[in-house]
Amino acid sequence: MSSEITDCVRRSLNRYFRDLDGQAPHAVYDMVLKCVERPMLEVVMKQAAGNQTIAADMLGISRGTLRRMLVEHELL
Repeated sequence: MSSEITDCVRRSLNRYFRDLDGQAPHAVYDMVLKCVERPMLEVVMKQAAGNQTIAADMLGISRGTLRRMLVEHELL
């Protein structure tokens, strides 16, 4: 499964750089994190039936970190 995600990210980044058409890339790291974090949080929260403690455990992060991320992505 993780190789599928890796391949998807790789394809998307290759397309991103191709579509720049000579323009300089900017803040690629932040862009990728923002694109990946929100859907990941949405899916994990759904799998955890909205339980932040369970979701944080699934993600391997603290509940406080999860809560901060949910606030940043306006998912609360």
